[in-house]
Amino acid sequence: MLSALERFAPLPLQESWDNAGLQVGLTETEVSGALLCLDVNEQIVDEAVRKGCNLIVSHHPLLFRGLKTISDLTDVQRTVMKAIRQGICVISMHTNMDNAKGGVNFKIAEKLGLQTVRFFAPKTVEGIEAGSGVIGTLAESLAADDFVKAVKKAFDVECALCNELLRRPIQKIAICGGAGDFLLDAALAEGADAFITGEMHYHQFFGYEQRIQICVIGHYQSEQFTTEIFRDIILRECPDVKTCIAGTCTNPILYL
Repeated sequence: MLSALERFAPLPLQESWDNAGLQVGLTETEVSGALLCLDVNEQIVDEAVRKGCNLIVSHHPLLFRGLKTISDLTDVQRTVMKAIRQGICVISMHTNMDNAKGGVNFKIAEKLGLQTVRFFAPKTVEGIEAGSGVIGTLAESLAADDFVKAVKKAFDVECALCNELLRRPIQKIAICGGAGDFLLDAALAEGADAFITGEMHYHQFFGYEQRIQICVIGHYQSEQFTTEIFRDIILRECPDVKTCIAGTCTNPILYL
């Protein structure tokens, strides 16, 4: 299972600060079922137990930094303890899945129905084509307000953070799921009409009026369909393994 996921999104594609790969458990464990999720917490481990899954595959790593103790002091420590007690392995595919061809940003583009999707600001890692963002085109151009409505519908979001609505048709779309404001200028240089990401700093919104339509939909919301990538890889490479997309919402942000 781990090797199948890493063939699709090799670990060298992850950023230097990341910690993708095996988080908890033994590499040779026989998999009874895989629970697919965005984040790992105690509730996700409980769901895995209920559904008879001894493997959790997440997008965001449970362990970003080394633990000096494993106790009940923090949510991460409690989650690690619970996973070990229940005999559950945890694998995370994070920025390696962001940077992989066919990965997170390609899935976002698919949900929006974009065509001719490709990396922008591409890079090559150990001979592998990669990139942190993608760009593609809508089949038909949209007015800015209709574009924002279409994005909100596709990702089932209650609101989107946008700059001043663009007063020209939108057709060429740049995407970076998660925290993607570092690619805003690269999107502009590619001639994108709009830039979609999950979160962006306040000051980044200044100075782009009538240059590019910014549309920020939430970190969790932008990456929510990553579990579908995991499912498709496992079904293709390990067809006998039961897969379950988690029903537990781990988004810590409420819109009130």
